[in-house]
Amino acid sequence: MKAKISRREFNLTIAAGTLGLITGCSINNKFDIIIKNGLIIDGSGAPAYQKDIGLIGDKIIAIDDLKKATADIIIDGEGLVVSPGFIDIHTHTDIQLLVNSKAESKIHQGVTTEMSGNCGYSPFPFNDDDFQEFDKHTFEQYRIHIDWRNTDGYLRRLEDHKISINHATLTGQGTLRSIVIGNNDVQANPEQIKEMKDMMERSMAEGSFGLSTGLEYAPGSYASTEELIELNKVVAKNGGIYATHIRSEDDFVEEAIREALQICKEAGVSTQISHLKACNKANWHKIDHVLEMIDTAASSGMQVKADRYPYIAYSTGLIMFLPLWSRQGSTEEILSRLQDKNMATKIKDHAENKGQSIGGWDRVVISSCYSEKNKIWEGKSVQACALELNKTPFEFIRNILIEENNRVSMIGFAMDENNLKKVLSSSHVMIGSDGTAVAPYGKLSEGKPHPRFYGTFPRVLGKYTREDNIFDLATAVNKMTYMPAAKLGLQRRGLIAKDYFADIVLFNPDTVVDNASFTDPHQFPSGIEYVIVNGKITIENGKHTGAQAGSVIRHRIS
Repeated sequence: MKAKISRREFNLTIAAGTLGLITGCSINNKFDIIIKNGLIIDGSGAPAYQKDIGLIGDKIIAIDDLKKATADIIIDGEGLVVSPGFIDIHTHTDIQLLVNSKAESKIHQGVTTEMSGNCGYSPFPFNDDDFQEFDKHTFEQYRIHIDWRNTDGYLRRLEDHKISINHATLTGQGTLRSIVIGNNDVQANPEQIKEMKDMMERSMAEGSFGLSTGLEYAPGSYASTEELIELNKVVAKNGGIYATHIRSEDDFVEEAIREALQICKEAGVSTQISHLKACNKANWHKIDHVLEMIDTAASSGMQVKADRYPYIAYSTGLIMFLPLWSRQGSTEEILSRLQDKNMATKIKDHAENKGQSIGGWDRVVISSCYSEKNKIWEGKSVQACALELNKTPFEFIRNILIEENNRVSMIGFAMDENNLKKVLSSSHVMIGSDGTAVAPYGKLSEGKPHPRFYGTFPRVLGKYTREDNIFDLATAVNKMTYMPAAKLGLQRRGLIAKDYFADIVLFNPDTVVDNASFTDPHQFPSGIEYVIVNGKITIENGKHTGAQAGSVIRHRIS
């Protein structure tokens, strides 16, 4: 099927001197792979053009008319768009790559590189107690033992394991705070701040790209703005980024954005605001001011961008309906508060207010439970579950959190479609899934995860580009490729360009679409025909080849 694109755009080419993208084949007439007849959208935001692409090893060697050249493999891209591999700048994949190294839900979307360790959590570093607890939970859930304590050990384990996509990571501020201070609401003293800064310095020296925060989550939420500025001075000094899940995404979203921008300015750190949104109907009108704040900051020279997934529902732990004070301490301490009748009454008032704010408990859906007993509730709203059990919604939430040892995930329908389009359209916003690499089979097929796990990038291309036309294909691809590559400082990725790594996606612009739904999420998208990772065909005619050519990408301190 031919791509729906104008004759003028189809015939446009980028001048050879503009980005140094196009090179002849006078030196190389034999390639490992040639991609011919495709419409190249190179990731820079420039118009499409038609050329052939020649690959040798893991690099793009030529972009030209290669009719006289030969190759071991020739891919006919007739009717397809050829773009850089998509870079998922906000993910939560870590242990999952050890469970299933094929990264099925990511690679089938066209994702060739992902940035993990977001929202204040990373699977490193560990002290003795945290190591033992994490190892225990990982073995219980996945039958995998961990053998690392620090950033380097984690990345080495992935390198040894072999993976199908490129993987990079941030360091979680909540993880650092838990080790140094614990999980309670106490302020850090100067010695503790210095210890966290030293840990951050070591983590970046070992390959972390920077710091992430989850400021709605305990224990990261207990940090002061000043503490976060100090930690981010280390990140800025080492050329990293600060990715922040801000303190509030609903009633105090403007104040939370203001704090993020303060940290960006005072620490001098490149900042990325995670999954930018304004939750709950009473706050939807705030999105215009939020976007204006970011635009003003960027125009003043501050290094600030944001990411967003293309859905109007978020996903997190069900515990988020509990007040922050009740979420401090160990899991046992949290659950004991729920079991205490006096404390449970105070918690109930907060939870019921949160339920009203989102628009009712029918807008909160259970997505995963740990035990077989409670998997019957997956895919059902809290309202439906409570009615079925003849309980109040809070009684259901309280009981299931206790029974599941706090291991319950949920989806909340809290955002507005028009706001989503405004956010996606912003020139400062990149595409990030906020998802994890899962699969429709094996251990990673459990639960009913948010459809963003499978559908984020095809949904942007299909619904928001082709159908709703909120931006053109060149802009969409830029938000998925070069923009995140430049933000992260990834070397030779994010563009179709000579001597760049051969991370490439071929998709059909007429048919690309997400198939995952909230009721049936474990479905691959349509229209992603080929995905090449570091020169190796990993998706061919929509099927995984089993290739494991992904690299662990470490941040290099200059």
